[in-house]
Amino acid sequence: MEAMTENKAVPTLRFQEFNENWCIEKFGDLGTFSGGGTPTTSNDNYWQGNIPWISSSDISENDIHNINVTRYINEITISESATKVIPKNSVLLISRVGVGKLAINDIDICTSQDFSNFIPNKCDSYFIGYFLIARKNILINFSQGTSIKGFTTSDIKTLKLHIPTLHEQKKIATFLSSVDAKLQQLSKKKSLLVDYKKGLMQKIFSQELRFKDANGKNYPDWEEKKLGKCVRIKSGSSPSNFDFKPNGKYPFIKVEELNNCTKYQKVSRFYSDESKNLVLEGAIIFPKRGAAILNNKVRLNEVPIHMDSNMMALITNNCILNNEFLYYNIFKEQLFKIADTSTIPQINNKHIEPYRVNLPSLEEQHKIAAFLSAVDTKIEKVNSQIEKTKAFKKGLLQQMFV
Repeated sequence: MEAMTENKAVPTLRFQEFNENWCIEKFGDLGTFSGGGTPTTSNDNYWQGNIPWISSSDISENDIHNINVTRYINEITISESATKVIPKNSVLLISRVGVGKLAINDIDICTSQDFSNFIPNKCDSYFIGYFLIARKNILINFSQGTSIKGFTTSDIKTLKLHIPTLHEQKKIATFLSSVDAKLQQLSKKKSLLVDYKKGLMQKIFSQELRFKDANGKNYPDWEEKKLGKCVRIKSGSSPSNFDFKPNGKYPFIKVEELNNCTKYQKVSRFYSDESKNLVLEGAIIFPKRGAAILNNKVRLNEVPIHMDSNMMALITNNCILNNEFLYYNIFKEQLFKIADTSTIPQINNKHIEPYRVNLPSLEEQHKIAAFLSAVDTKIEKVNSQIEKTKAFKKGLLQQMFV
């Protein structure tokens, strides 16, 4: 590939063997459009067949290869309803309720009425698909309406596209598809690692899987203890008590900040230089009220922090309890099992102090924590590869189309 700098109808980034200007074509001149329909659910016979049928919720954003088919219809359905068979390699465009999402089918398929399906005859379907992902706002800008926004097929036919030769279209599409294949491979690898970790935690905390000491001997039996005897509980403070500064030293953690990591909390949108009443690194932090409890947002602060009044920290007695072991224990058990969920979910000292945990010896705790942390490191490494590949793809999409 090479970067293009001349002022021509060509992309910024292009394969070297191509030098022709791209032509302008109306979308409607490149193929035909076909809508869809939803068969009645009152006739069970309609939904007993082998022809895939999808609605807008069955495709993923920014992934034209991913279609989640869960429903099938039969030939009677097609003949007696508004749905139609869309041939493979069509561009399935959502025309309302999710405009901007699209996919390409590798088998014949039927869709709901939420789709305006493009069947190409003068262009490569994958090139069109990637172009529309790269220029997502084009479809959004065609949307009209108040409560439910969408575009009409007659409007979208007028859309003007810059199109290269079919050979160049296919080369672009093949290259971007290889990037998507890499993303799918990494995502599958991450999913397998997450499932592996989940299974390990189940076996470890049920004591089905035990560690041995340096001499190959069993560690002592686990002992049940009240959590309040093993930790010091600390609650946060109101944001009004702090003078936030862009270059402040200590992160101030609100519940929303827990979304920017999965284990180690070290950054925030808010910072303060206040050094009193800090939660030192290594505490287990989590929300003490609200729906975030049900989402099991448990974290370890990697740096000294301040917390919002909706947050709670557990500072472990390191002589009897490894902080990472407790993190994994709580994460596995889930916060809602500690909380009062009768009305608004909440966790207070009265829930923490009597809560009973099974603890192995401190040495075995260290081994368990180190073992699970090693799996987390592998997951994080794959996740980092996913994010880098997504950023790479985003850059390509921005530069490979006019």
